[in-house]
Amino acid sequence: MSASADPCASPPPGTLSCYVTTATAVAAAITFSATGAAPTPLYYEYQQHFGLTPFMITMIFAAYVLCLLLALLTVGSLSDYIGRRPTILAALALNVLAMILFMTAGSAAALIIARALQGFATGMAITTLAAIILDTDKERAPLLNSFTAFAGLSAGTLGAGALVTFAPAPEQLVFVVLLVLSVVEAAILWFMPETATTKPGALASLRPRVHVPRVARATFVAVTPVNIASWSLGGFYFSLMPSVVRAATGTTLPIVGGLVVATLTLSGAVAVVALRKLVPEKMFILGIVTLALGVLITLAGVQYQNVGVMLFGTLVGGIGFGTVFSGTLRSVLPYAQPGERAGLLSAYFVVGYLSFSLPALAAGFLAPIVGLTRTADFYGIGVVLLAITSLAITLLRGRRA
Repeated sequence: MSASADPCASPPPGTLSCYVTTATAVAAAITFSATGAAPTPLYYEYQQHFGLTPFMITMIFAAYVLCLLLALLTVGSLSDYIGRRPTILAALALNVLAMILFMTAGSAAALIIARALQGFATGMAITTLAAIILDTDKERAPLLNSFTAFAGLSAGTLGAGALVTFAPAPEQLVFVVLLVLSVVEAAILWFMPETATTKPGALASLRPRVHVPRVARATFVAVTPVNIASWSLGGFYFSLMPSVVRAATGTTLPIVGGLVVATLTLSGAVAVVALRKLVPEKMFILGIVTLALGVLITLAGVQYQNVGVMLFGTLVGGIGFGTVFSGTLRSVLPYAQPGERAGLLSAYFVVGYLSFSLPALAAGFLAPIVGLTRTADFYGIGVVLLAITSLAITLLRGRRA
């Protein structure tokens, strides 16, 4: 990044302080994550209104993830060239348009378009907001940037679940709230100080770059199986888990499915903060063990049709979800030089977001054939086997070292 002379030392007249800019950027990052999670408790409503199959639900979900990935690979570094302020304002404008499309959606095709636009806006926003937070609060930026995604996903699923269950116009009100938040954040960030110096090369920066440095490859390979496992688990929760809860327990309240999904991300957020001082290797191994154990407990809850057991398993699995995310990044990133980090992060997120969407699509295709609970069994066993594979590779590498 080509940063301006410290914008926090003497902010230009008429601009926000760095403290207010950081706080608003954190709020906006949470809002973007919340918008990504908000449709999850609504999927049953959409099923009833539009006659959607589980495969169509995962198609809607995959449109979001794949467009988010496309944005990360193309416009992810755009703010380094044209500035943070115009980039984040453009992302917020796209998000407002996506909320309007959700509110007026009358078909599965309209939902796919809204989800795709929302995904692209989120992909553009998350790297820009992370950079704004790093520019304005270097000391706390790593913790804040780890926390915002999990906090937003939790708020989105719980908040949307509550509104869908207890408030009128469930398919509109959720998006009205998120639209208002996006407009308010855009109005505040309009006055943010520009924290990056513009430079030529914006068009060239749109060419996707994925590169794993040679010295990082062995570690990258070791963490990839559990990386796939944890992101796949997240994808299943955000696409099909509310339907699994409904099918396994007969519970019809949308907030129950939202609570199960939010438990995964909320416990992940707590784990990221609570275990931040643990060395990466220990965090990674703890993440693998708790992820596998949590999935097995959750599957037991599905089999015995017990929401309490499912919640406990999700709580344990969420600790693994958060620690694997933090542990894999902290294990791999030190191997990259500053000029190689963007390419390495791109590779990491390519693996992650493909794992977030493609296995969930396969599960959506399989569910009508074998049933949702049986699909959950197959999916969970796959996650556990991947986690065990990564643990075996890690322990073998440690013994050789």
